Amino acid sequence: MATLGHEPQVVTVALDTLLHQGRALSELLVVHTSAPAVLEGLRAIRREFASGRYPTVRLRSVPVKGETGKLEDFRTEEDVRALLSTLYRAVREAKRHHGVVHVCLAGGRKVMSVAAMVVAQLLFGPEDRVWHLLSEGWTPAAPRRMHLAPGEEAHLVPVPVLRWTDSGVMLAALAELDDPGEAIRRYQEIVRGERMRRRREFVERWLTQAEREVAQLACAGLDNAAIARRLHRSPRTVANQLTAVYAKLQEWLGFPGPPVSRPLLLSELAPYFELVEASKSGVGSVSRSGREHSLMRLGRGSG
Repeated sequence: MATLGHEPQVVTVALDTLLHQGRALSELLVVHTSAPAVLEGLRAIRREFASGRYPTVRLRSVPVKGETGKLEDFRTEEDVRALLSTLYRAVREAKRHHGVVHVCLAGGRKVMSVAAMVVAQLLFGPEDRVWHLLSEGWTPAAPRRMHLAPGEEAHLVPVPVLRWTDSGVMLAALAELDDPGEAIRRYQEIVRGERMRRRREFVERWLTQAEREVAQLACAGLDNAAIARRLHRSPRTVANQLTAVYAKLQEWLGFPGPPVSRPLLLSELAPYFELVEASKSGVGSVSRSGREHSLMRLGRGSG
């Protein structure tokens, strides 16, 4: 899959390079706007395929369409959503057919590259690749030649993709969604649930009852003196218990650096304690049904 701008040769040069590497490519999918210069470039690519240069590769072009029709550029948030949906559907379709996807980011607007990376994070498996095209002795601004001349070189540099999940089950679930925005929301919901499950595991299995009590009050905003008064303990006891909590939290998080301190404790555990308290009271900024759903996920996750 390649995004297309005013320089169609980046698409054919990238295709040539992949084929030279011995990649068994069956299709070139060109995602493009409908600006006149871009459509002219698309015609140039079609002429290359019509010449018989790529007998084993099928060419398919997909225009980016918004609510009002084909887009010539990306001027609004809705236009970017349309772009994201186009790329998402294209990759999802390939993955449904168990295809290996190669994405070239060299052509088109920068926003097309960004959107393609988002889709790769959502849907890519370990065998899929994103490529950056690096040329030597040739630049996209040079007079148009659809292929490299002798002495010119091009390199496809793999771009690391931080996949949002390595779970095959989660990937399959996301791939069934038609809307990439909904896929992102679903992923974020799953991640939040998993994070809460892990926080619950830490609080219930790593901390003693006394440590849980001081950690919860610290996350509620009380200082050591106030915690000591509330729990009828000495300030020194509270300080020692919090030190123990910090040490356990550092081990749980796998932090090799400086000791964990109160701000990190609040960042990690305050959302969990807030959710627990909200589920008991049934009041607050989050709806009761939403809290119950989150706690049900926590319960399922912790077994």
